[in-house]
Amino acid sequence: MSRQSVIQILLIAAVLASAWRLLVGTGQRTQAVRRLGLLLLLGLVVYSIIDPSKTWTNLARALGVGRGADLILYGLAVAFFGFVVTTYKRFRAMETHYTRLARRIALDEARPAAEHVRQTGTGETLSADVTPPPSVKAADAD
Repeated sequence: MSRQSVIQILLIAAVLASAWRLLVGTGQRTQAVRRLGLLLLLGLVVYSIIDPSKTWTNLARALGVGRGADLILYGLAVAFFGFVVTTYKRFRAMETHYTRLARRIALDEARPAAEHVRQTGTGETLSADVTPPPSVKAADAD
């Protein structure tokens, strides 16, 4: 197996892991994995600041990528895809939460139908099966 195929396999695995994250629920385990990845990235960044000339180029060559800049680009593409997936999931959860909240508020604040008829004096109904009270029938006849 060539070195170039190694990096291709790693990149494809990272993209598939991000896609899998889209399908799997969130929880403490996901948060722990995210924190470990962030710590690993932090360590790599600190090391690359200490020895910038060789870090990325040597790592790129070890993985079968020509230049360190290309490796950084690939890593950023995978990280961006992961960010998009995470943001999508977060917004979908918020939309669902707000929809449920709006429905609950609407139901809590809705007046019962009998109270509406008493206050407005109209017998408008939502169904043709329900007959309005006699006072409304007399008002319609006028």
